[in-house]
Amino acid sequence: MENILILGAGRSSIFLIDYLLQNAVKNDWRITVADINQEQAENKIKGNSRGKAVTLNADDEAALEKLISEASIVVSLLPPSLHIKAAKYCLKQSKNLLTASYVSPEMHSLHKEVKEKGLLFLNEMGMDPGIDHMSAIKVIDQLKSEGKKITTFKSFCGGLIAPESDTNPWGYKFTWNPKNIILAGQGTARFLEDGQVKYVPYHQLFKRVENFYFERLGEFRGYANRDSLKYREEYGLDHVKTLIRGTLRKTGFCKAWDVFVELGMTDDSYHITPPVDFTKKEFLKSFLPASTLPTRKNLAHYLNLALDDEILVKIGWLGFFEDEEIESSSATPADILLSILLDKWKLEEDDKDMVVMQHQFIYEEGEEEKTLITSFVEMGENPEKTAMAKTVGLPLAIATKLVLENKIPLKGVVIPTNKEIYEPVLYELEKFGIHFKEEIIS
Repeated sequence: MENILILGAGRSSIFLIDYLLQNAVKNDWRITVADINQEQAENKIKGNSRGKAVTLNADDEAALEKLISEASIVVSLLPPSLHIKAAKYCLKQSKNLLTASYVSPEMHSLHKEVKEKGLLFLNEMGMDPGIDHMSAIKVIDQLKSEGKKITTFKSFCGGLIAPESDTNPWGYKFTWNPKNIILAGQGTARFLEDGQVKYVPYHQLFKRVENFYFERLGEFRGYANRDSLKYREEYGLDHVKTLIRGTLRKTGFCKAWDVFVELGMTDDSYHITPPVDFTKKEFLKSFLPASTLPTRKNLAHYLNLALDDEILVKIGWLGFFEDEEIESSSATPADILLSILLDKWKLEEDDKDMVVMQHQFIYEEGEEEKTLITSFVEMGENPEKTAMAKTVGLPLAIATKLVLENKIPLKGVVIPTNKEIYEPVLYELEKFGIHFKEEIIS
């Protein structure tokens, strides 16, 4: 019997665990779900006789190694910084490893050892990164096989709220790791545009947005991810003039979010010790110039906005112009902002999320230039069975099955840009309704 060890039973795990349990009897699998909250792990297993829930604090390295030693394969849904800890024990115990996270420098440094031991550490196997890689490479390989020269590649995706659940001025609610949303984009974005490498620092990122359109959903805005150029070689796009990967948000979000960035309220590098009875208004005023004006007018004056500007409507809806008390313990500005948004952007009982993704290819066919747009939209079922959990969990689950069936011959630290991975995974994802619509514009 194969023992599949899943580290972490958080938001993204439900479809992964369900898929593996549904295939467990046929394939003679046992699914061990380890989480710091055993009740959370038990809830994901739902009493299935092929599942087992165990308590695990990932800082308990002896317990972590023991679980890995008893596994046939390991799927890590731990926070990204903890993957390397699991990876080192997988290497020591000769176990294959899968994650949905970006390959860190520490993970990449294990490539030679992993390959020498005949193991596969498959990373970036979720939605973004994951489905984005596989769907893009499939088109790139097809265009190349037809002798077409790709000159531009853009790939943008986002985890958002479904239209029927879009009930606040921001057009946004938390559908995945909230802290990651607060810190999104920090650092410097690097991409290629018209043959020139471009750098966009964090304080300019949400001002430099592109427009995207989805049928029946309308317009979105996209901002660049940190480093698009590291995928130029992985995608085989050494000669393109433009290459950019980014994140999508609904229209108006980026302009309003940029206010928090400009003021410094998303900073996670230092702590504030607020006074007793600290309010949202006082938190905002902490980052504004001193003024006798009311807070709304002071912010409008600082940003050179009209008092009824949509940006101020969004910020006002969060309560920043009111004397609403917030937790007064020492925390970073980013954590205080997060505590405010957790209440205002939470998913309600009947809410549904949405994942949107779009690739744009410009290519030369003879003397003619054409644009190919491929897009997909996935709607969630409810706050638990989200589109984000589905698009992260299913690729991981399918790849886990393929590895156990010895259908992926690759070794080392890899991402899913090889035909041996993307063809069978994308094929099976279509059975779950995850497929791309193509449109060619001459």
